Amino acid sequence: MTTAQKFGLLMVAAGRGERAGSPAEGPKQYRCIGGRPVIARTLEAFLSHPGCDAVVVVIHADDAALYARATAALSDLGRVRTVVGGADRQASVRAGLEAMAGSPPRLVLIHDAVRPFVTHAIIDGVLAALGDGSPAALPAVAVADTLKRGDARGNVAGTVPRAGLFGAQTPQGFEYQAIFTAHARAAVESGFTDDCAIAEWAGLDVRLTPGHPSNVKLTTAEDIAMADETLSPVPLPDVRTGNGYDVHRLVPGDYVTLCGVRIPHDQRLDGHSDADVGLHALTDALLATCGAGDIGDHFPPSDPQWRGAASEIFLAHAAKIVRDAGGVIMNADVTIIAEAPRIGPHRQDMRAALARILDIAIDRCSVKATTNETIGFAGRREGIPAIATATVVFGGRG
Repeated sequence: MTTAQKFGLLMVAAGRGERAGSPAEGPKQYRCIGGRPVIARTLEAFLSHPGCDAVVVVIHADDAALYARATAALSDLGRVRTVVGGADRQASVRAGLEAMAGSPPRLVLIHDAVRPFVTHAIIDGVLAALGDGSPAALPAVAVADTLKRGDARGNVAGTVPRAGLFGAQTPQGFEYQAIFTAHARAAVESGFTDDCAIAEWAGLDVRLTPGHPSNVKLTTAEDIAMADETLSPVPLPDVRTGNGYDVHRLVPGDYVTLCGVRIPHDQRLDGHSDADVGLHALTDALLATCGAGDIGDHFPPSDPQWRGAASEIFLAHAAKIVRDAGGVIMNADVTIIAEAPRIGPHRQDMRAALARILDIAIDRCSVKATTNETIGFAGRREGIPAIATATVVFGGRG
């Protein structure tokens, strides 16, 4: 196993973030994305790298308390120290490099604290270029958009060929002594937008290494909002399943009602209402998805008003309870266990009845039938049981 190259890290975190929204929210490096401060996520990406040695974080003079709170939960902070930055980024980096001078690393990576999505692969690419003898290395992504040059009036003045153009990222890597000397020489200059620009000005060769589009710099309030959305856990959908079971005795008669359909038969189901075991089981299944008791709680058999009532009243009531609780009925499935009558010829009518009562599409309604192979009370045609399952999705409860 190859030992990782050791490097010092200089993290720049002294900016004020004027484009990142209200100043009352604080500098962007201390705002939270996915429940954690940006700077903590960025630091952790480097502290977890096996090559990371001493770390210097350059902060604003007013931010000591903010920094301490933001990084309090990080482990291994013993190798991290802070220094106060200067009037601009260039001065802040120079202050950080000077802080390292007492025990200088051979290699230094300079990184923006507001690039929290940096990966070990990006870091390793920079280290590999420095290990091959390059004094400076820059992770970059080839420009994919068409580039336009604008004039003073806001009009397009021309198209810029994008061949050979790259967007620069950090961490930018250097031989420490080379970039320390370059920054010292450039102290009286201005207009540098990054540390590789100073290296180029000083005559150092800069090697391009693979960056990644996800390694974005959080600049605006919209950037921070998007990063927060990316890292925040996706709430699980609140999907609930309820089961129901019902059975009624068979007695002499001339029809049975099953899943809302009247079927001629030499027996009938005995019950206080129309004894539709399919709808009764499904009513209980729906009520179960929101903990609303069972059919007997809402329609007690002792209440004479329900004598002979059509069971679709019960099912429609359960569906309303579910919807009032924020539920959306996704599926209704009923299995009828009976030796007779045959269910197959009536299945489509039963599905249509469920769809009508529940006000859902028919392809979300299923009716199945099986026999009990002449075993037990159902097999002896003493009664008909039904089993039902309902699936409901509740919103705003996850």
